[in-house]
Amino acid sequence: MSVTGANIAAIIEEMAPLELAEPWDNPGWQLGDPGAPVRRILLCLDVNEAVCREALERDVQLIVAHHPLFFKELKQIRMDRPAGALVAGLIRAGVSVYAAHTNLDRCRGGVNDVLARRLRLQDIQVLSPGKEQYLKLVVFVPLDHVDAVRSAIGAAGAGWIGNYSDCTFGVEGTGTFRPLEGTNPYIGRQGRLEQVREVRLETIVPQGLVERVVRAMLEAHPYEEVAYDLYPLANQVTPSSGLGRIGVLEETLPLKDFVTYVKEVLELPAVRWGGEKGRPVKRVALCGGSGGDLWPRALALNADVFVTGDVGYHTARDMLAAGLAFVDAGHFGTERVILPVLREYLLQACQGRGLAVECLLSNAEEDPYFFSW
Repeated sequence: MSVTGANIAAIIEEMAPLELAEPWDNPGWQLGDPGAPVRRILLCLDVNEAVCREALERDVQLIVAHHPLFFKELKQIRMDRPAGALVAGLIRAGVSVYAAHTNLDRCRGGVNDVLARRLRLQDIQVLSPGKEQYLKLVVFVPLDHVDAVRSAIGAAGAGWIGNYSDCTFGVEGTGTFRPLEGTNPYIGRQGRLEQVREVRLETIVPQGLVERVVRAMLEAHPYEEVAYDLYPLANQVTPSSGLGRIGVLEETLPLKDFVTYVKEVLELPAVRWGGEKGRPVKRVALCGGSGGDLWPRALALNADVFVTGDVGYHTARDMLAAGLAFVDAGHFGTERVILPVLREYLLQACQGRGLAVECLLSNAEEDPYFFSW
């Protein structure tokens, strides 16, 4: 089956919906024709000259990057300047670009979840949950389609409460309806009152995912006209998405040993860190990329150490003064962990849909910083 860029974008957005992105961000389609055929995808953090050359050399039709190619409104493309020349070269070569940024940071299974798992944290929670309104979805399903509908709405993002997924409740009852002229009922005949054993299936849905979940529900439901309700909820639901994560180590480590552990686990040549060398570390907060602004949240949740990248001088001083140790493992080092996971997700999703596509990890991309000792 022919694969298009739009197919790949839809698969990524099932994992990382665009609705999760920060207001200032610009994820999604960046460059090219979403309807163009795609045989080979290249995954990277940044779209730079080296990655673009690699895309041409490896016959890539779509680059999927973490950082958007365009952050601000585009006002000009000048080919006598590096950014414009890069864009023009991609257009001439027919290479499209798609970006999944803060939506991939915030989502379940995204950058921060992967980073937390790499550090083998337990009891993982969202560090800075998004403020989201939740709704209760209730749908009436015939017995033979309950599992299909439940699976569809769960895959679309319904039924998450904290670290629990696929949370639903069902109770069996009798549904009645009379198909009238012009209908094509799944069950029953025109003009006759039907009584059908159905399950009232209910779950919760974040406001931002309602459209996606309802669409998935309607596609999985066998009825021509589906009876369902959406109720706004006043109760607070533990979010499963948001910026950063916090969890605990299996064993308490002195800060100096924890720093070495982070360096080895993330395969980094060096890290920057601050705090008392012998300080016990058990509770770890983290945020991939530039997460320094979240340190007050980490402190409020009683973290012993905060792992992130791009820690500024004054931020480091503020953390230490407040009694919070930190490990600056770099922007590149804390985000690149997502690429192999994203590759595996894309390959499995494409295989499940019968889409034949290759998915490559960039070999040309490097941390922009070098380290000397």
